[in-house]
Amino acid sequence: MKLRFTPRALTDLASIHSYLVERSPRAAAEVVSFIERLTRGLTDFPEIGQRSDEMKVRVILAGRFPYRIYYGVETDEIVILHIRHAARDTPEAGEM
Repeated sequence: MKLRFTPRALTDLASIHSYLVERSPRAAAEVVSFIERLTRGLTDFPEIGQRSDEMKVRVILAGRFPYRIYYGVETDEIVILHIRHAARDTPEAGEM
């Protein structure tokens, strides 16, 4: 399976990095690297995430980091839709 990030998800990841790098460049690199590895792993185990309230959208927690990754499973690819801090509300249908 292929892996694809939507423009929204890429913006989310860049925002996470920008926020963290001001506080700790090492932590920023670690979090972004972990999220990238986790999303690549979804190509091998696409059903590992929990189903969300939104049809065809799954969510997986980013391990020890407080981020949720929202993604969809299509025929031949995983589409990363949104990456959001766990303290924030769940994105609404129009946000994904």
